[in-house]
Amino acid sequence: MANRWATALLTVLALAVSIALFLGVERVRTGARASFGNTISGTDLIVGARSGGVQLMLYSVFRIGNATNNMTWESYRDIARQPEVAWTVPLSLGDSHRGFRVLGTTEAYFEHYRFRGGRKLTMRAGEPFSDLFDATLGADVAEALGYKVGDPIVVAHGLGAIGFSRHEDMPFRVSGILEKTGTPVDRTVHVSLAAIEAIHVDWQSGARIPGQSTGADAVRQIDLTPKSITAALVGVTSKLKTFKLQRFINDYPEEPLLAVLPGVALQELWSLIGVAETALAGVSAMVVLTAVIGMVAAILSSLAERRREMAILRSVGAGPGTIALLTVLEATLLSLAGAVTGTALFLAGLGIAGPLADEAFGLYLPFTLPTAREVAILGIFVLAGIVAGLFPALRAYRISLADGMTIRQ
Repeated sequence: MANRWATALLTVLALAVSIALFLGVERVRTGARASFGNTISGTDLIVGARSGGVQLMLYSVFRIGNATNNMTWESYRDIARQPEVAWTVPLSLGDSHRGFRVLGTTEAYFEHYRFRGGRKLTMRAGEPFSDLFDATLGADVAEALGYKVGDPIVVAHGLGAIGFSRHEDMPFRVSGILEKTGTPVDRTVHVSLAAIEAIHVDWQSGARIPGQSTGADAVRQIDLTPKSITAALVGVTSKLKTFKLQRFINDYPEEPLLAVLPGVALQELWSLIGVAETALAGVSAMVVLTAVIGMVAAILSSLAERRREMAILRSVGAGPGTIALLTVLEATLLSLAGAVTGTALFLAGLGIAGPLADEAFGLYLPFTLPTAREVAILGIFVLAGIVAGLFPALRAYRISLADGMTIRQ
């Protein structure tokens, strides 16, 4: 190997890059799944009109789709008064701003919403909404539309990217911009629950009432208690009471409601969209397999150049088994060197790219030593390299002394 250091170095480098890529894809795969599972944490139940658990999760947390129906404000207040309930956060959806969903809620949203294992929402600039026509923007909304604190925005009725039914008579002011979270919060415009009622004072059945116009100042004097909301986040006083409260809500006599456990709904949703995870694992496995095949090809191609070397070893007493063992040992050393170098490259890349991925995409890739699973993968790779080295070893074993001493033209 020392005599063929250039070839050995290139082989190790190819193996190292493949291993680093494999570990990187594996970390991204597990990180994406963990980030998805931590989209919402600390919430015990999500409550909405009876539909399906995945559908309720999609529109209430991921802002995808629409609710089949709303839940009444009276039902929400009744649930909030139950002794098992520690806190509640109402959610009202249905409007948008230039393609981004508008969420009506209360100050409790910023207090109780958690993501990534308990992290709270923090402000990048400004403050959460306090006035009736204040709006708090997610990081992606502010970045995509170039907003800053104090800018005016106009909410549109409906969910289209281009809103034709705009609430221009009641513009909002950007009161604050949230830090990036890597969750649907980044793509949401947050306003107060009362503001959602205010902008729809002159609306009925999704259309403006002809000839009726209430000014922004006048609407402040109106009772803006909502008649219904889209969904609610619920926290319980004790985890042991979660299922009791869930049964109470699912059997609620006043109207058909559904309460789902966020973790269960997220796992069910991931099982539907997790095919990309399988695809990533398959691609990374093919990368490593290609690298191992390349190592075998490099060793096999060098055997023709080393036939005289092996013949000399045979002439001084080395048996065929010794020649084969040396070939297997070479493959083992190359695999080990590739695994160690690849792990070092992976950790270096993780230290550099991890914070950038978190900032740009909200993908949390913690800088940690290889996990037990990743160490097991490295062990399998080294074992595969040893097994792959048996093929050139068998070839070396079969090369005879006469063949090695004969120079072919």
